[in-house]
Amino acid sequence: MTLGTIGADEKVVLWQYGEVAHDMISTKTLGFWLYMLSDALVFAGLFAAYGVLDHSMNAANGPTEAQIVHPIAAFWQTLAVLTSVFAYSVATVAVKHGYRQLVVLCVLAAILLGMVFLGLEFSDFADLYAHGATPQVSGFLSAYFILIATHGLHMAFGILWLLVMAIQVSRLGLTAPVVAQLLNLRLFWQFQAAIWVCVYVFVYLKGVI
Repeated sequence: MTLGTIGADEKVVLWQYGEVAHDMISTKTLGFWLYMLSDALVFAGLFAAYGVLDHSMNAANGPTEAQIVHPIAAFWQTLAVLTSVFAYSVATVAVKHGYRQLVVLCVLAAILLGMVFLGLEFSDFADLYAHGATPQVSGFLSAYFILIATHGLHMAFGILWLLVMAIQVSRLGLTAPVVAQLLNLRLFWQFQAAIWVCVYVFVYLKGVI
């Protein structure tokens, strides 16, 4: 499958079976997969710590899980992050067809939805702080804030990356280095959505059972 780019006689090859030349895009994607595996281990450790500390004796007479989690509020965050991933998925389809303007438009939509997600998360944190539910109150709250905040930091970095890619696509077009970064960003953004689904089920839904 080929992809139209800036020049009339230039094409970026996303993949080509039987290609014997060095494939820069595949090489960079493999390297990014290795990073994502290390990131998955970080979240696995955070989920394990949360699972251990999610007990009444670790609440230290402070708020328990059922008192601080709000599944309905978190549902809107879930909807925002999944819709953002959908918008970026449309962008990757546009990449395959060489529609530069559509790529930029969909990336900007993904940024907007990601910012909505972070805004809702910040509002949730502010509400907890206003009611005295801060990380230093108990081991449980420390685990809760670290897990949610770590994912939020990843989302913030992803939004910055999305903004950089929107600028690069606008200025440079769909060149091979730009396409390689877009594909890696797709992997990163979808991974954040998958992590949030796990957070929603393991933290927010489990907290009301």
